[in-house]
Amino acid sequence: MLKTGFVSLIAIAAASPALANSDTADGADVVVTASRSGEDVPVEDIPASITVIDAQALEDRQTRIVSDVLRDVPGVAVNRTGGIGSLTQIRIRGTEANHVLVLVDGIEVADPYQGEYDFGTLIADPAARIEVLRGQQSSLYGSDAIGGVIHYITLSGAEAPGFTARAEAGSFGTVSAAARAAGASDAFDYALTASWLHSDGIPTARGGSRKVGADSVGASAKLNWRPTETFKLTGVLRYSHTDAETNNTDGDPTSPTFGLTIDSPSVYFVNDAIYGLVSAELTALDGRWTNTLTGQFSDTERTSYSPFGVDYGDKGQRYKGSFVSSLRFGSDAVSHRVTGAVDVEREDYRNTTPSSGSPFDAFTGKRSTTNVGLVGQYELTAGGLALGGSVRHDDNNRFANATTWRVQGGYRLATGTRLRAAYGTGVKNPGYYELYGYSDGRYIGNPNLKPEKSKGWEAGVDQELLDGKVSFGATYFATVLTDEIYTSYPAPTFVATPANRATESRQHGVELFASARPIPQLRLDASYTHLDAKENGVEEVRRPGDIASFNATFASADERFSTTLTVRHNGRFVDVAYTDPSYAPVRVSMKPYTLVNLAARYRVTESIQLFGRVENLFDVDYEEIFGTATSGIGAYGGVRVAF
Repeated sequence: MLKTGFVSLIAIAAASPALANSDTADGADVVVTASRSGEDVPVEDIPASITVIDAQALEDRQTRIVSDVLRDVPGVAVNRTGGIGSLTQIRIRGTEANHVLVLVDGIEVADPYQGEYDFGTLIADPAARIEVLRGQQSSLYGSDAIGGVIHYITLSGAEAPGFTARAEAGSFGTVSAAARAAGASDAFDYALTASWLHSDGIPTARGGSRKVGADSVGASAKLNWRPTETFKLTGVLRYSHTDAETNNTDGDPTSPTFGLTIDSPSVYFVNDAIYGLVSAELTALDGRWTNTLTGQFSDTERTSYSPFGVDYGDKGQRYKGSFVSSLRFGSDAVSHRVTGAVDVEREDYRNTTPSSGSPFDAFTGKRSTTNVGLVGQYELTAGGLALGGSVRHDDNNRFANATTWRVQGGYRLATGTRLRAAYGTGVKNPGYYELYGYSDGRYIGNPNLKPEKSKGWEAGVDQELLDGKVSFGATYFATVLTDEIYTSYPAPTFVATPANRATESRQHGVELFASARPIPQLRLDASYTHLDAKENGVEEVRRPGDIASFNATFASADERFSTTLTVRHNGRFVDVAYTDPSYAPVRVSMKPYTLVNLAARYRVTESIQLFGRVENLFDVDYEEIFGTATSGIGAYGGVRVAF
């Protein structure tokens, strides 16, 4: 029966005329993350909450650290735990940082040991774009995608050919540089990029004097070869290195600074990661049937140092193979896409914390987890109607098997109004650190943890005016998380250990966005999020109730000069402090703050450009986490060349 149905679909597709291609010349109106087909899908055909930050926006805002620009996305909260290069967590719609799946050029980049991606290790490449897909996406991607998916994509040599290089310097002993070489022929394109960021840093301890600095390096290569019209090979290789100083928290209960960040000489960490992907794509039926075989890997090693040498460390590898087959059929008026996928994944992890000779030392042998995921997805577009559904079953050798699903639909009226809604489920498996992590006297893992489960829905309305020059929209969302993993401090030792909650965690809120380009020289973008995130009626930590951003870019008529104003507001939120000598956590209210950045650039010649920016223009004193100071006003400037 299955074979008959499959042959019938091929017959229908073969009899259908070729579908018209959307105008995707600028690359900003299509996304690849919202469908497992791997094809470019127009944003207007996706009845889901998705935000695209294009290469021009990254350039206008002079983005050097990727997590900074994510503050402009509705539903996204960012917490940096120290200076540049320090652990940076992203939360979407009030979920945890490890509930967000992060892809870089299609590669899963989360640290297999930690179970999440540290955005402090990702510096911006020249010529890139970001897609942020919000809501439960486990039915497409499996574990990790409870809150959504963030996909950072470097542009190919065909999309952005040429050579560019920039160098800049500024406050806090900051120096950075980047270069990109890219090109394309009829059958081959390439893009090579390299970025470096150094900062002497700032004191992150209140009243401290030790500057916490960092060095970060990123390099990538992306190659595409199309020997025939129906066959394409793609290769991606990426390297990331971060060497960042950190400060510890005062653990002496007799000290007046107990529980606060203090100067900690010779404390730092090194994070090295290498990622790779190879894919082969074969198309048939005039491009309507696409089959893609992909292999990818990630290898991450993180080591933390104290004045006495290695303090703790870990290694993790992920190997993943996927086969995706996607078939489009129908007509220009009614288009269907059916996609099936198989994902086979293995994660290896190992604790590299030095042994002390104690029988209670952490286990340093290698452990592994394997998972097989089966995905089915259906997408329909018919005029203004867009419908979709997906289901995924995961067979895991360590945790209970899971089936997740999602349905979504939207309708665009002739007035430019689009109504949309979606409902989905998600799952997040415990990470190795949660299961088996160990730090003598401070933390011990729990191998009996269960996966976290999520379900939620959203409904939204979008409006376009003036032939798309103005757009705005609103989305309401609600999510329930069960079996949430949290950190407990059981008596009598009060050593931290994870456990599953018996109560529910609920998040709901509203996301607003507006974008306008009334004239070619002016671009306006704004977003606002109101969030209510509570666990058993108690406000969850590091979830601001209100987040907003505004960006305005103005360019001269000849486009030689442009300036960008960025305003980012982070509302009041709750954090946890350990200032009680009993080690019981104390909830503290963190004050809201608003940061203003101003950037400008001037094109001296066709090939040379001068640029500069001021960050935290009004020198606001604020904290992103309790007890850790942040940088004041800073100025930066440099030169960019392009050929």
